[in-house]
Amino acid sequence: METLSDRHPDELGETEIEPLWVYEGERNENGERHGNGKALLPNGDQYIGQYRNGLRYGRGVYVFRNGARYNGDWRDGRKYGQGIFWYPDGTRYEGEWKHDVKHGFGVYYYANNDIYEGSWKKDLRHGLGTYVYANTGTKFMGTWVEDRMQGPGQLVHERYRFHGFWKLNLPYGRGCFTFENLCMQHGHYIHVRDSAYDDQAWMYSDKIVEEDDEDKAKTVTTEEPFSPRIAILAVWRARCITPYNPELLPPEAVPLREEASTESLIDKSEDDIWPKIERDSDYSEGDHEEYYQGEASSRIDLNE
Repeated sequence: METLSDRHPDELGETEIEPLWVYEGERNENGERHGNGKALLPNGDQYIGQYRNGLRYGRGVYVFRNGARYNGDWRDGRKYGQGIFWYPDGTRYEGEWKHDVKHGFGVYYYANNDIYEGSWKKDLRHGLGTYVYANTGTKFMGTWVEDRMQGPGQLVHERYRFHGFWKLNLPYGRGCFTFENLCMQHGHYIHVRDSAYDDQAWMYSDKIVEEDDEDKAKTVTTEEPFSPRIAILAVWRARCITPYNPELLPPEAVPLREEASTESLIDKSEDDIWPKIERDSDYSEGDHEEYYQGEASSRIDLNE
């Protein structure tokens, strides 16, 4: 899974200051760049497009000397509006920009062919978004907060899906697995420390993880370490099985309200739904205790 350390140091481009660069094009009465023109900047970057009162404004293409390229809208010298940015590593972003950062709706194509499509805020995935894992076809659809899966969401596999809540990129709290709309397995995820990885991996914050088709637990490792060195597992605790009933599903993801806490959604839903699930249950928890304990003990190693 690709993480979003996508903010390249040279993404902003070079500031155009005369006379330290070559410019060919139109000017206004004050001699400022105004209209169509092209510029060769001191650092080797190039810009071809529109200007207004000395600043890039309108449509234009900015080519970085390292091979990166932006083609899109500009306002007052900054990327603003719709545009496409190609990065040197082959990744690209297509979507909305505001004040030189990804902001609004956009699609990011990663080097490993994964795709994120959804909302952005200040260069981070934020709001409703879908992440597609190219190697499996599995996709996460749900809420993102400051570049992390956080809040209601679904993890969709070919023949089943998990409905629930995420916290710091891991499923957390009450949820259910649905199997081709035939039955539902209800339970909850807990986060536990995995001591086996204490000396081998940091606990990180920005790795996006995916459930395997066989097991239902994960470890997290990414880019920015916390302290101390730990690893975290999301462990599934099954509770009961019922026939498929859409009324028993956890709340779906909705556009973010910045003042609302996703944690309150988790707590509220658990209090409201468990009694109804237990009334609809076909099988008692005690009858399947050994089976559920076996399921809960399974685990996925994300480092594989």
